[in-house]
Amino acid sequence: MSEHALLSPSSAHRWLKCLPSPRLEATLPERTSRDAEEGTLAHSVCEISAKKKFKKIKAAAYNREIKQLKKNELWDDEMLRTAETYVDHLAERSMSFESEPYVAFEVKVDLSDYAPESFGRCDCVLIGGGTLIITDYKHGKGVPVDVEWNPQLMLYALGALKLYQPLFGEAIKRVELYVDQPRLGAYQNWGCSVDELLAWGEEIKPKARMAFAGFGEYKAGAWCRFCRANGVCKAQATQQIGAFDDFAAVINQSADLLTPEQMAEVLMKGETLVDWYKTVKAKALESILSGTQIPGYKAVEGRSVRAWSDQDKALEKLTAAGIERAAIYDSVPKTLAQIEKMLGKTKFGELVGEFVIKPPGAPTLASENDPKPAYNSAAADFAAVAEKE
Repeated sequence: MSEHALLSPSSAHRWLKCLPSPRLEATLPERTSRDAEEGTLAHSVCEISAKKKFKKIKAAAYNREIKQLKKNELWDDEMLRTAETYVDHLAERSMSFESEPYVAFEVKVDLSDYAPESFGRCDCVLIGGGTLIITDYKHGKGVPVDVEWNPQLMLYALGALKLYQPLFGEAIKRVELYVDQPRLGAYQNWGCSVDELLAWGEEIKPKARMAFAGFGEYKAGAWCRFCRANGVCKAQATQQIGAFDDFAAVINQSADLLTPEQMAEVLMKGETLVDWYKTVKAKALESILSGTQIPGYKAVEGRSVRAWSDQDKALEKLTAAGIERAAIYDSVPKTLAQIEKMLGKTKFGELVGEFVIKPPGAPTLASENDPKPAYNSAAADFAAVAEKE
């Protein structure tokens, strides 16, 4: 097996919607990102922290491993705090059982019964009281992951069920899925019966076989975001451009001004169009820099900001020339966020939490499905007056 399965659980939300996408992606170079590498490092911190908490390793081994991880250029002390939150949640879940549950970390599971040659790794598996718990840690700061019928976690659960049934037999009756996103303060869970899980597994088998073979129709949607073909996929372009073709015909038959309903339609269609355009633009620049010509476009040098070649020596020369230090240096305190990060949320709250306010933000347009309440101009005006007083 390769390091990454063609039908990986993490991309299941995509290949279950756009069946030919895995084979298309396989023809394109695999690229990593700083965010992905940070996520991998954070997962390692979570794993070693969980093993220490559950006494799978001794403190000395934990300290050695953390010391080694800290040498990574992407290291951030925040990773220790998010790992602590993750581990605390695992401990809470384990204590919810009447007796000590079985617990394992970074469990490799075989998913080939449901998706050809597929496999994956569960961050944490807990089994006890007839329940299988799958917990997935997400280090990203994007949007909360929807856990209900989440195909990645469902596949993990199917793999874990297959792995542990020889040990637990038919004792496992229920599955609980958890997603922990400490950097977002988002913690979701959802559950189903083992029978429901197995039924879902049977339902996806035909799609998985087609996806593995590269059959089916391309279908663009929100799942395109992390696809390697994002920005160069023909089906995606057809969908984005075609979305406005039919709409343009309707507008041409109406009055000179857009109605509120038509504005809503433009906003809805245009949101994905703008994101798609930015992705195409980035892909075009990438192609040009790699030697491919894009008719009518070229790469140029962007805006540059002057910088010191050696700031310390430059400032030393200024002070030696008689320039007052106060004229060269500004003494400013760290921002609220920087101080909170330095102290940690708990200590920060204890020491200066009473001085923190959060005035209403400026109004911004959002979908009616956005969980935030509608903007209240009267409340914002009152907050502004109160702040002045």
